[in-house]
Amino acid sequence: METRDAALLAIRPELPTAKIIEGMSSEEKFQNKTIRPIAKLQNDLMVLVFKNYIRKHKNVFYNLTIDQRLEYIDNAIQKDIKFRNALKGMVIGQFTSSEYLLYIENSSALNKRMMNIVKERLKNNMLEFEIVLG
Repeated sequence: METRDAALLAIRPELPTAKIIEGMSSEEKFQNKTIRPIAKLQNDLMVLVFKNYIRKHKNVFYNLTIDQRLEYIDNAIQKDIKFRNALKGMVIGQFTSSEYLLYIENSSALNKRMMNIVKERLKNNMLEFEIVLG
């Protein structure tokens, strides 16, 4: 029987651009080896969660300019603790046991990196948030 950790690693995408090089900090290694692949894996779910967030906040997002939308994403993640914790949970829930043990050693710095990656993913998916009429 396959273990949970092996199953999680098996479905995680490879990111050739997320390099691990000599002299990198342990946080940067963790970010590139663990957080980035998980963020890519969870991308579609995060997009759906943000669409739901927009809907629950009266679709204000759709009345904003592009720059305001980018700021809206920043504010949603920085200021809405429940939303931020939901996004963190989507990433942390994909950690292997050993990754989780590494994470809890420096969770504060890793949370900051994690949320920056999630923010960038949402911003890069801006077209996904458009209302399609038809």
